[in-house]
Amino acid sequence: MKQPRITVKEQGSDDGVHHFAVGFDGYTFDVSVSDTLAGELVPDIALAQLVRESFVFLLEREPVGSILRSFDLSVIERYFPEYRGTMSLRLR
Repeated sequence: MKQPRITVKEQGSDDGVHHFAVGFDGYTFDVSVSDTLAGELVPDIALAQLVRESFVFLLEREPVGSILRSFDLSVIERYFPEYRGTMSLRLR
């Protein structure tokens, strides 16, 4: 399956939370991820890769226009309980 073209650019960090600008199909998203969550999901992986794979996960489940424009990766699990397990399997 062809991977969607998703751009991920780190915008900075503060107090262990990293902020990214994510682009896809003319949409822009503000996404944050904490060091804590990243360590729980997949330690030793680049945060930009985690953000990108999280977007692939979302796009497999909903249209791009339905994705929140600004969110922390931790909220994905509220909508999709399988998120944590899926990310652990995909990125290990």
